[in-house]
Amino acid sequence: MATPAAAKPKSNFAAAQALAKQKALEKKAKTYKLDLGELSIFTGQLASLLQAGLPLVSCLEALQDQTEDQVFRIVIRDVRNDISTGTSFSAAVKKFPKSFNSLFVSMVEAGEASGGLAEILGKVAGYFESTVKLTKKVKSAMTYPIAVIGLAVALVNVLLIFVIPVFAAMFADFGAKLPAPTQMLIDLSNFMKAWWWAIGGGAYAVYFIVSKYVATPNGRRQKDHFLVKAPIFGSLVHKIALSRFCRTYATLMRSGVPILRTLEIVASASGKVQVEDACAEIAKHVSQGGQVSDIMAVNPFFPPMMKHMVKAGETTGNVDGMMNKIADFYDTECDATVGALTSLIEPLLIVFLGVVVGGIVMAMFLPIFQLGAVAGGLQ
Repeated sequence: MATPAAAKPKSNFAAAQALAKQKALEKKAKTYKLDLGELSIFTGQLASLLQAGLPLVSCLEALQDQTEDQVFRIVIRDVRNDISTGTSFSAAVKKFPKSFNSLFVSMVEAGEASGGLAEILGKVAGYFESTVKLTKKVKSAMTYPIAVIGLAVALVNVLLIFVIPVFAAMFADFGAKLPAPTQMLIDLSNFMKAWWWAIGGGAYAVYFIVSKYVATPNGRRQKDHFLVKAPIFGSLVHKIALSRFCRTYATLMRSGVPILRTLEIVASASGKVQVEDACAEIAKHVSQGGQVSDIMAVNPFFPPMMKHMVKAGETTGNVDGMMNKIADFYDTECDATVGALTSLIEPLLIVFLGVVVGGIVMAMFLPIFQLGAVAGGLQ
């Protein structure tokens, strides 16, 4: 008879835990930031279900059931509930700006206005997919050099802090003056052993200060200008920014989004102050009856080829088609640049490792090569 009574508190505790977990998920859903790759999958699946003829509420219910992410499942549920009560799809997703970016919301608004939501969602899914692919290519190309440089830094620190002091103690027994490279290396090792906490703290302080400064408008502007003009990687950053500008502009214009709203979204999605400034100038010029190519012609951020193609698109009434062609061209250029950088970085890293690690080894073994002279005090 005691078993049910003992089980009841345990059951209540489990229920309280489940309720607390659910409340935590509900709270997190309001500010949940959805990864662009996940948003691309969601958009593509939603477009496919709509094209199959299912009602929007049924589509969202199906996506909610198959989504493994518990927080995103709550987001979809809330959007579906809002639509069930008569709220428009665009108004429902606007409540979750971290999950659904401004481009997605604007495309949904355009789809609702034109009656072609499924088709427009298919276009935005393709845009998200191409953006994710390009980002993955760049990240995969950068992973190898970053990993090698990180390994080299760790190896050098291990040599300086743990290995070199052993050699230093051995050389100290000789009682003779050591070669200059060896002495400099031992002095550096002693400095790092004594002041490692100051070096670590200083590095963190520099990182913190730079991060805070980059978060300011002036700091962000300087960072973006530096990235575009940086050696080796600057060309790639520039091409990615141009490709994103053209692809976003073409996708929005082809879906029927007004040009001023298009420029506003393109600016926010670009992540570069150069594009934001250009979009502001273009919007002001267009609102006064001008054309996009007029601003591009005087803005050094846009290359001559792009200016001429946009001008040709305006002449033929096919600006969005030209923008798509430009985006395709720069996507191809980005692929070629990433391949070239990968081929260039590998030998540079090998040389870097050879010089740094080889230099340390040579400096430490130099007294051993001159062991007779050092031991005898002959210099």
